[in-house]
Amino acid sequence: MIDAKAGAHKLEHCASVLKAIAHPVRIAIIELLEEHGTLSVSEIHEKLEVEQAVASHHLGILKNKGVLLSYRDGKNMRYELKHRQITKIIEIMERCSTV
Repeated sequence: MIDAKAGAHKLEHCASVLKAIAHPVRIAIIELLEEHGTLSVSEIHEKLEVEQAVASHHLGILKNKGVLLSYRDGKNMRYELKHRQITKIIEIMERCSTV
């Protein structure tokens, strides 16, 4: 049997991650990183055609919620998916979409 406190903590974490990815720009970032492995903020903002500040804002949210990892590469910060399995959530949601 699952410990109620541990189960509640796990559910809170899952809800937090789902909330973090629940934005079109953040979904696009995750899909880009799935395709390219690692990217800098500049590369992400160019590929998504959004302002660099917008890309940085969304990258910060994803990193703070544990969806992304980052590391310094010279003057640039590079981002990558912490767990590539996160893309499965997006795939499932796309299959469930009626639009």
